[in-house]
Amino acid sequence: MITLQTILVPTDFSETSDGAVRYGRALAEAFSSRLHLLHVVPDPYAQPWSVEATGISIAELVVSWEQDARRRLEAVIPAAERAAVPVELAVCTGHPFLEIIRYAKEHNADLIVMGTHGRGPVAHMFLGSVAEKVVRKAPCPVLTVRHPQHEFVRP
Repeated sequence: MITLQTILVPTDFSETSDGAVRYGRALAEAFSSRLHLLHVVPDPYAQPWSVEATGISIAELVVSWEQDARRRLEAVIPAAERAAVPVELAVCTGHPFLEIIRYAKEHNADLIVMGTHGRGPVAHMFLGSVAEKVVRKAPCPVLTVRHPQHEFVRP
């Protein structure tokens, strides 16, 4: 029998991620698992505008982004609804797919549930896909949820 003790759901707060959170939460309830919600703040030093950022404290900017992400994560599953599923909230800074993989390894995730935007082939070729990279490198199975998805889960 499959046992899932730790389910990781990375979120970028999009509708697609909201669908993945619903799936992750339902699976966590069904398997009595711990649900980890992760948001990765993009590394500002990797952004093209950071070279021209004069008069901006990038360290303060990161702190602000992380605080905002934490507030948004807390709203994804309100505290009143966390009685059914133990939830861990995490915010980190870096390249999304690398941080998702790192977090999954560090917390021994049994499953990663994440949204995929389902871009067309041309956009995918130029932009790549965080979900695809995670599927290739993850230390555990990955369930991808495409938006709009077939609703197996009651809201």
